[in-house]
Amino acid sequence: MPPFPGSGLRPRALALLLALAPGAALAQGAPDTIALDEITVAGSGAPASPASGPSPAFGVAAPPGSAPSVIEHPVGEIVTGIGRRDVIANRPATGIGQVLVNSPGVTVRQGNGPRDVVVSIRGNNARSTGVIRNMVVLEDGFAMTQPDGASRFDLTDPRAYSRIDVFRGPQSPLFGNYATGGAIAFRTRTGREIDGYEVGVDAGSFGSLNHFFTVGGASGPYEVSLFASDYRLNGYQDHGSANTQTVNLLASYTPSPDNRFTLKVVNNTLDADLPARSSLAQYRINPYQRGCAAAATAAPGCTTINLFRNGAFGATVPVTADEGAFGRTDRRTIIAGRWEHDIDADTTWRMQVGFDERNFNQPFYTTSSRGSYPSYTVLTDITHRGEVFGLPAVGYAALSYSAIDNRIALYNRAPYGGPRLGALVSNQEAVQSNLGGRARTEVALSEQWTGILGVSAENTWLKGRTFTYAYSAAGVSPALANVDRSFLNVAPELALVYRPDTTWAFRGRVATGYATPAASALFVTPGGVPGNNTDLRTQTNLGFDLGADWSPLPDLRLSLTGFYEFFRNEFVTQSPGAGLLGYTFNAPASEHRGIEAGAEWAFSPGWRAYAAYGLNDQFYTRYVEQLSAGSLTARFDRAGRLIPGVPAHQLLARIGYDQPSGPLKGLGAFVEAVYQDGFFLDNANLLKVPGYTLLNANIHYDTDLVGAYAKRLSLYLEVRNILDTTTIASAQPLANSISAVTGLQNGASVLATTTGSIFAGAPRSLVGGMKLAF
Repeated sequence: MPPFPGSGLRPRALALLLALAPGAALAQGAPDTIALDEITVAGSGAPASPASGPSPAFGVAAPPGSAPSVIEHPVGEIVTGIGRRDVIANRPATGIGQVLVNSPGVTVRQGNGPRDVVVSIRGNNARSTGVIRNMVVLEDGFAMTQPDGASRFDLTDPRAYSRIDVFRGPQSPLFGNYATGGAIAFRTRTGREIDGYEVGVDAGSFGSLNHFFTVGGASGPYEVSLFASDYRLNGYQDHGSANTQTVNLLASYTPSPDNRFTLKVVNNTLDADLPARSSLAQYRINPYQRGCAAAATAAPGCTTINLFRNGAFGATVPVTADEGAFGRTDRRTIIAGRWEHDIDADTTWRMQVGFDERNFNQPFYTTSSRGSYPSYTVLTDITHRGEVFGLPAVGYAALSYSAIDNRIALYNRAPYGGPRLGALVSNQEAVQSNLGGRARTEVALSEQWTGILGVSAENTWLKGRTFTYAYSAAGVSPALANVDRSFLNVAPELALVYRPDTTWAFRGRVATGYATPAASALFVTPGGVPGNNTDLRTQTNLGFDLGADWSPLPDLRLSLTGFYEFFRNEFVTQSPGAGLLGYTFNAPASEHRGIEAGAEWAFSPGWRAYAAYGLNDQFYTRYVEQLSAGSLTARFDRAGRLIPGVPAHQLLARIGYDQPSGPLKGLGAFVEAVYQDGFFLDNANLLKVPGYTLLNANIHYDTDLVGAYAKRLSLYLEVRNILDTTTIASAQPLANSISAVTGLQNGASVLATTTGSIFAGAPRSLVGGMKLAF
């Protein structure tokens, strides 16, 4: 029997892990540098990185370090801090994907819109092509993930942020439901960091144009920062234009040293045209879907979608993305507030509430969804610094409640005449609520050893129904699917950190995560149509992390982490065919394992090199897939097969130089390479999409303007994909099928011609811009 695809990878991966296990990591760098795998040890004072000292709490106008949140420096977690230098400040980073690839273990794919990127941590969510799941997203300590586990990055403009922390591995003990893959915490630039106002513009290939401004300052007890941007582009594919506007406000008021109030407001609007997702065969012929204005005169390789001629049933007509007017018109509004109170010098209590409403109108492919997802969250927590059995300790406890009201109507699309609606397909109403508590203790066992113990428990209630309607010449056939379920989950965590000296830190961690199914997944059948899929179970994982951080020189920081995670009932989402809805199922058992490595080295004055590498080896250990066609049914054992959508290797490497002094001070440049391995598209591992390597180059100039009206001028120019490599930016995993005649599994040639999967990545592009600070 031949080995399973990729079977040679796992022994090599484990051998590499054992060989590199004594490797290293790092402490936090200067505030505007990239810090890898930040590890902090709790002492009698606030946790702090040895290199940088305490950092300010999220969104607090009080003196830096006055009351840092538990997510600022959690001891024992696997965290990468991404700063502004060479990532945001001196380059036209209009999408968050360009930023997050700087963290080991992060995979980025194109979503359905210009800034709608799909981010996964350690391969979790790598199979998605739209909504972000299996991670929790925060901004300034406020939840950006709705209570049903959905996040989107349409509202995320990188220029608003001063730092982004990526938490890797199971994080439910710290963040609760949906943190099976990890968490991402964004930190907005505060008023003190801005201290004035800035205006800027980026422009480049394919009609991209981004205007943005930032204003911020602090006066007495008040501090405020406001960011706004207007981003537009024509797109590098036919029917790929878009525009999106974002406003992001962070304001705080400190009436007394022990009371702090914070206000957070984010609003984003999006209007985007969407090209059709092609098959692998079509991608090879016409990757950018050009010449596809009309189906009757379409160029070879154009993707068409079959829509019911009457919008309900019967005969269909093929349409292109232009003819179908596929697109998204969405709005997201978040308003949240927090009160922080220092009960005494060692105890801080917080109370925060937030409202989050996602409104959408998405007429793309065979259906059009319209709905509103209003939600709210309430969190109260307390942090206490004291002693446990005479040992310095930091204790944290939190209670949270969140709820979301999902209301969505799904219509058939009708051809021509713009985004016309056909017959109503389904009407879904569901309410989900989550009530949980979390506790965590960090104890300094000695000067070298720190122990961490955490746990969370959460109950989720999900109640709803969906009416579906099937149309024929005989009339309408309605059907009803109800769900009324509750899920109780508990997630413990144990970690140890050992610092033998100031250059080394060793860490070990055992943690768990859980993610309950969302209503949207419960009402889509394996046929890719609305219906009953209400038997989904909670996804859980148990993860082991072992790593080391090493900083032998002040300007050299290295990091290495090995992980092994065991999943039960893992959520796997795939497409049953062109234009159909992606559906989710539980894979009974699977394993994820791999390596994450990072390095940063300022090896000479002005020179800096950076690298981030991730290896993922993910496979089913127990899963039998049942496929049917006509009157035939067959079962296939997928144990040992690689999980589709997850690349085995990914690497970012960058080297740059900035003139440190003299007349040309502030002039700099860097080149970087981004590599991503290919991955399988199906559970049988029959069809694999190719990987890619992208080369980017940047030149920038940043200088003070002495005596001028403006304070500072920044100029930058960047060439992306220098070699004009044709790549796959996104690929929806495909469902395998069998022959209705023989009952045998169809081969790779059938999958290769299945549309609804692939978006091509951007070809060579040139983007430049400027920013003035006043």
